[in-house]
Amino acid sequence: MLKTPIARGVALATLGATLAIPSMAQAEFIKDSKAGLELRNFYFNRDFREDAGQSKREEWAQGFLLRYESGFTEGTVGFGVDAMGLLGVKLDGGDGTAGSDLLPADGSGGSQDEYSHITYAAKARVSKSTLKVGDLQLKNMAIASSDGRLLPQTFQGGQITSMEVDGLTLDAGYLNRVNNRNSTNNEVMTLSNRGSARTPNASGILSTGGAANESDDFRYLGGSYKVMDNLTASYYYSKLEDMYKQHSFNLVHVLPLADKQSLKTDVRYARSKDDGSTNVDNKAFGAMATYSLSGHSFGLGYQQMKGDTGFAYVGGTDPFLVNYVQIGHFGNQEEKSWQARYDYNFASIGIPGLTFMTRYLTGDNVDRGAQSDGKEWERNTDIAYIFQDGALKNLGVRWRNATMRSNFARDIDENRLIVSYTLPLL
Repeated sequence: MLKTPIARGVALATLGATLAIPSMAQAEFIKDSKAGLELRNFYFNRDFREDAGQSKREEWAQGFLLRYESGFTEGTVGFGVDAMGLLGVKLDGGDGTAGSDLLPADGSGGSQDEYSHITYAAKARVSKSTLKVGDLQLKNMAIASSDGRLLPQTFQGGQITSMEVDGLTLDAGYLNRVNNRNSTNNEVMTLSNRGSARTPNASGILSTGGAANESDDFRYLGGSYKVMDNLTASYYYSKLEDMYKQHSFNLVHVLPLADKQSLKTDVRYARSKDDGSTNVDNKAFGAMATYSLSGHSFGLGYQQMKGDTGFAYVGGTDPFLVNYVQIGHFGNQEEKSWQARYDYNFASIGIPGLTFMTRYLTGDNVDRGAQSDGKEWERNTDIAYIFQDGALKNLGVRWRNATMRSNFARDIDENRLIVSYTLPLL
């Protein structure tokens, strides 16, 4: 049922593009449609704890995310469309404190007052297989769109997922452009963690043969299989043309121990090699064990890099690493790192919607050539509350705090305050 005039407008606009479809086929297309407007207010403050260069990045902005997902038309092959309208508006900051990735740069050291773009993707479904072509938000072992700022990162390309066999999910895709979190343009992709011959970084990744750090071809193929009810195995192969190729493996096991108790084990391994124009050579191992008791969760993680470089991934995305956290990823050349984490869900004591998380990570043994080994540590705290009822129902408030110290990168103190509200339209 259409609930609001805005919802009717979204549905009618979509119908206008599907007039050629018989009315009976349109029934499921409209009936299964979903639409919502998310309001995201984001304050970001990063203090570099030094006077040299830009000592602080501080911005405050308001985001509007209108999402629409249609159902599928009836028939052997069902067709549909997904779309997003995205708008970011500066509220404060940017003059001398730009660079938070909330807003695009204005070319003079500040940030733009506003930016917007529209994404859309056509989709088709046959049985339990779905093809999407257009603008995509992705989340798998090979590539994960970042949504850690005002507006989400999207990619241009195609993706097919299949669940024809019970317990088995297959996933394949081709991407040629990226629209980053603070951008309105679809651009070629880059290799993250990359330095240059003159300015190498702790990852040790360099270009060879003078090739530019750009690629318009990313491909992946993989999937996951539910071996048992409590054990899932996954594998992905991916390649960023000319930059790197990667094999990724993952095992997740959940062991029930007693009433409201369990032990979750998450093991990850990735092998990355160059694809002609870089020196990428990395073996990344990570494991995280989490013991849960009622509302409490206690986690311990370990991550180790081996090879001539650090971990390779597409620039701006969230790398599939156990120790990828608020600021750092602890995936530098030869780095070894540990993580201790604690979570608490206050619903266990009658306060649903309130959650708390804190973690501490320490890494060392970073290969910096002739310089001493690199060391770093990071501490995160995350407190969030979603109102459960009343006039503020579904309003979410989140405070994220981080401290990072390193002998090879800038020291950072960081705070993020995020207030969000999603209004269902369909």
